[in-house]
Amino acid sequence: MTTRGQRATQNDPKWPLAGSTAVLRPDPTLTVTQTERAFQNEVVRYARMMGWRLYHTHDSRRSEAGFPDLVLVRRPRLVWAELKSERGRLTDDQRAWIEELRACGQEVHVWRPSNWMIVAETLR
Repeated sequence: MTTRGQRATQNDPKWPLAGSTAVLRPDPTLTVTQTERAFQNEVVRYARMMGWRLYHTHDSRRSEAGFPDLVLVRRPRLVWAELKSERGRLTDDQRAWIEELRACGQEVHVWRPSNWMIVAETLR
């Protein structure tokens, strides 16, 4: 059993491969219709289960336009993630943030529900 801040292990009942595989293999019919918010909730839940600290601006109206949806930290890594629905498009401001962060050597991802296996592998 993990406590806050600990990473799940294979002996832990929360380890996704030991119990349900739903965390790693969501219903493929949901990927097309899943909202960005629902997808974000899945990513946040999985990241916390895997021991990541994360930040998300809950009300972005007063924040810098285009700032990535999630900032995830687990030593020694820092991951920036922009989340999109299957049909969502990046704005010019989001592209600019992603480009600047990558130019600084940061690990930046754009994830969609259909990329779930990549999300899971990145956060494992």
